[in-house]
Amino acid sequence: METTIGKRIALLRRKAGYTQDELAEKLNVSPQAVSKWENDISCPDIMLLSPLAELLGITVDELLNDRAKPETALVPEAERKSLDDMLFKVIVNSPQGDKIRVNLPMPLVRIGLEIGLKIPQVANSEHLGDALKGIDVQQILLMVEKGVIGKLVEVESAAGDIVEVYVE
Repeated sequence: METTIGKRIALLRRKAGYTQDELAEKLNVSPQAVSKWENDISCPDIMLLSPLAELLGITVDELLNDRAKPETALVPEAERKSLDDMLFKVIVNSPQGDKIRVNLPMPLVRIGLEIGLKIPQVANSEHLGDALKGIDVQQILLMVEKGVIGKLVEVESAAGDIVEVYVE
């Protein structure tokens, strides 16, 4: 049985750690609007779908259709984007509620590797630095060049920080 959009919003909102009031504030709507969505009384305005999906950590397609896309995919050579058009994304969620989002263009990542930078040196945060120490960005770059995209790394540090690395 397929769940309703309201039930998905409620589940994903709780999973992302937001209250109805917090989600409403981030989307510039009333808490009552969020409550109506979650109770399937109304649906979010079409202009809110993209920001809502982003806050919930999913795609608009997943929000509307309840079908998750694979976290990681191998893209056929003919369909691959240029590395110069891709983003290296790092997402950190700490048990204390800290949320860190880093989006770096892949050309910048490549230049950083060429001059010997390591991600913890770039990431000026105790959460990112500690959690990313063991991640080999050069290997991630090689995987991406072979067509692997999506969620490439997930690490949980000893402090409970969850770090995810995506390339899109």
